[in-house]
Amino acid sequence: MQFPVLYLRKGAERRIRSGHLWVYSNEVDTRRSPLTEFDAGCQAELRAASDKPLGTVFVNPRALICGRLISRDPSHGMTPHRLTERLETALVMRERLFADPYYRWVFGDADGLSGLVIDRFGDAVVVQISTAGMERLREAIVRAVERLVHPAIIVLKNDGKMRSVEGLESYVEQVRGAECDHLSVQENGVRFEVPLTGGQKTGWFYDHRMNRQRLQQYAAGKRVLDVFSYVGGWGVQAAAAGARQVTCVDSSPVAIEAVHHNARLNGLDNVETLEGDAFDALKALAAEKEKYDVVVLDPPALIPRRRDQKAGEQAYARLNQLGLRLLARDGILVSASCSMHLSQERLVDIIRNSGRKIDRFVQLLEQGHQAPDHPVIPGIPETDYIKACFVRSLTGFF
Repeated sequence: MQFPVLYLRKGAERRIRSGHLWVYSNEVDTRRSPLTEFDAGCQAELRAASDKPLGTVFVNPRALICGRLISRDPSHGMTPHRLTERLETALVMRERLFADPYYRWVFGDADGLSGLVIDRFGDAVVVQISTAGMERLREAIVRAVERLVHPAIIVLKNDGKMRSVEGLESYVEQVRGAECDHLSVQENGVRFEVPLTGGQKTGWFYDHRMNRQRLQQYAAGKRVLDVFSYVGGWGVQAAAAGARQVTCVDSSPVAIEAVHHNARLNGLDNVETLEGDAFDALKALAAEKEKYDVVVLDPPALIPRRRDQKAGEQAYARLNQLGLRLLARDGILVSASCSMHLSQERLVDIIRNSGRKIDRFVQLLEQGHQAPDHPVIPGIPETDYIKACFVRSLTGFF
């Protein structure tokens, strides 16, 4: 198959050769291959300045990441057949890892399908397309999903922020099955129902599955505070594991109602909620001298862009200090981050510094990462984004 050629500047091929899959617009030799000559979502052969072929890419001249490698063979593009093969390869591993069909089936670049995320919710599948290249394959994606898992429901939840960057319209469309407004989830022995319309991302965050499972070991008989709770993923699982009492904090009234619904779904009567800004709620609880045995902090990405690094790290520091202040003498802080620009080492350093500022002796008990249905590409640091630190906090100890 013949493709137009996208040339890189001299030396710009080093990241691609070392294992990365993205091409930035400032790495393109626009004299030899003007970006304006490429249609959004088209496929092109990628070449180094020396004219050596590097592979095939999706191209979008409108985006900062203007090229996404889809094959290191310059003669192979992304066809419906190759798409199906990669979906099947991803599926084989998830079915080996998880007994039930509740997982992230496709994790974009990490599964060789840049711009595509697919989550399974039993007999329902939610597809999220975020790049122009994948949008062109929309019908092929739907056909492949049908062929491989025969779901009763397929939803295209294409309303993520990346679509505007790629010049794509935002929409949610159910393309197969009877109309539904909630998705069912089973995780670590606990049941949930999450709203499809207005819900976050695809409706659920499978990436913290293993960390929420670890929380259960710390929760039995304890008073637990779950901050940025969404629909209660952490808090309801803590309650199901035998927590004495759980409080979930979220700013969304829809999420708050979902917490109560999910508690009832599991026959739990020890879950209460606080609706409001997380930072304000933490300050108010501290003023009321409330104390908890376990505090879970799982905020949205506080460093969405590299230029937000300083402000984001300051926000993480404030958050962790507030969380530590609310812990009883021998309490557990679970501090999580989904900011890809915040390293695990830096999060640990923020927790250490937060403990020193409020005179707490902290012990780092264990560190969690994203679940294996969110594989990491060693050459792409951005794919390694989930962090969770389990910290023991002691007062008057040292």
